[in-house]
Amino acid sequence: MSGLERIAEAFASARADGRRAALMPYLMGGFPDLDASRRIALAYAENGADLIELGIPFSDPLADGPVIHAAGTAALRAGVRTEDVLELARSVAPAVPVIVMCYANPIFRRGLERFADTLVDAGACGLIVPDLPLEETEAALAACDERGLALVPLVAPTTPDERLARIGASARGFVYTVTLTGTTGERAALDGQGLAGVVARVASHTDVPVAVGFGIGTPEQAREAVDAGAQGVIIGSRLVRAAGQPDDPVGEVTGLVRGFAAALG
Repeated sequence: MSGLERIAEAFASARADGRRAALMPYLMGGFPDLDASRRIALAYAENGADLIELGIPFSDPLADGPVIHAAGTAALRAGVRTEDVLELARSVAPAVPVIVMCYANPIFRRGLERFADTLVDAGACGLIVPDLPLEETEAALAACDERGLALVPLVAPTTPDERLARIGASARGFVYTVTLTGTTGERAALDGQGLAGVVARVASHTDVPVAVGFGIGTPEQAREAVDAGAQGVIIGSRLVRAAGQPDDPVGEVTGLVRGFAAALG
């Protein structure tokens, strides 16, 4: 089964299990350390995650808010490298589809074809490149398509319709729909009515599921996102913050993921 097929199956399985949307928790690879991040990823899979977004730490993460930025910085200081995170992906991919989130620099430094090959070898299903603009996706999309990987695009509330149509037409796996302008991070509240309009607009321009992320930090907000029409919900900063708890990071994230999964029913 290709990565694209595994992603489609994950969304379909969530619906078949009676949940209105697929749950996709984010994990910073190597935070708080490599072994703990592996155990956290498996805890995600065992407690309701349908897919996992696995971040590769990078020194200049333009889209990341303070919590995820700090986690990536800590991982880099501990010596975690791209190869370590891909090995982590290999260890958890049999349990749950893994979508790797990586900034463009590490990808192009290795070469698109080589990087895509390493993703396949690691069992990853797809790739998110937050700083790769639409105008520069042709080669990356071709490399991913040739290997059955999903190149997942991001769109924002401010994305114009003409551009949204072009992004939606070439989207693979799902469209990562940002709920707000700015970087990742927890917010006190979501604009449910505004989000419903954004989700509907994105859905009208693509045939793949619409998943929402950025700013969702409570089960109630996850439920609001589903009420707004989201077919997938991505949780990042709240879980990364829990992973940084020194006593029992796996226990911390386990309880949170169960709560988020229940909210999507």
